[in-house]
Amino acid sequence: MSIARSLLLRAADSHWLAGQMARRSFAKRAVRRFMPGERLEDALDAAATLARSSIGSLVTHLGEALRTEDEARAVRDHYLGTFDTIHQRGLATWVSVKPTQLGLDLSPDLCRRYLLEVADKAESTGSSLWLDMEDSRYVDRTIELYRAMKLRHPKAGIAIQAYLRRTPKDLQALLDVKPLVRLVKGAYAEPVSVAFAEKRETDLAFFDLGRQLLEAAARGQATAIFGTHDLVLIARLIDAAKRLQVPPSGYEIHMLYGIRAADQVQLAREGHPVKTLISYGSAWFKWYMRRLAERPANVWFVMKTMVT
Repeated sequence: MSIARSLLLRAADSHWLAGQMARRSFAKRAVRRFMPGERLEDALDAAATLARSSIGSLVTHLGEALRTEDEARAVRDHYLGTFDTIHQRGLATWVSVKPTQLGLDLSPDLCRRYLLEVADKAESTGSSLWLDMEDSRYVDRTIELYRAMKLRHPKAGIAIQAYLRRTPKDLQALLDVKPLVRLVKGAYAEPVSVAFAEKRETDLAFFDLGRQLLEAAARGQATAIFGTHDLVLIARLIDAAKRLQVPPSGYEIHMLYGIRAADQVQLAREGHPVKTLISYGSAWFKWYMRRLAERPANVWFVMKTMVT
């Protein structure tokens, strides 16, 4: 892992730095590169704009590792209302949620109950719910939650992380439920015993897992979603999909709001299903530092924003 990436990931866990940045106008200006605003309405306005370019969307409310049941209940209630708002606006927008937002650190049973309530609402409003993957401590519990959700809601999805050494086994174990899998590289600080430290290793793992997902999609065992901004990897996986005769309906490309926007439009024009993940909320610091860690060169953008 590069020194810059390591420092940014460590900074993400600093409560003091989070408080300082939240009060700095330059920081909020820099964050707007990656999120349209802190309100749900800002995210859905962006989703409506993307829809005009035939790009779908997912929204996620920032925040994780909530500490009280009241906080978890408030997140549940927020997402229940979010699905109603999405339906009222006629948007083809999904929601992605972190298990610790719904109280996983407090009680697995509480989290499961809230998750299923939100998933029920997603289905009743014609949408879908996706389960984000957090750091390696949560993998087993997140997969258990996904299995419970998938039994009741076939269109529910889960994210898995290519940089974790355990992920190939996790993917194979999930195929019995015909999962919808969003493959991402991973953005947490993990020990080398758990995750690949070098970008090259993660890239190789991503392509190998992506190919396995496409093979499963060709057999009708999975839906493959590639959550990456790496255009080389995307091109290789699209070629693999063609060789395996996986139609565009069997895979998707997911990218973050504000990153490679022109490439997202171009991929959609070429007939590839593209969705943009749009984040919103005031708890943006930890999430933003992870975005910078994915590409430390973006720090120069922040420095320029400070000056201008």
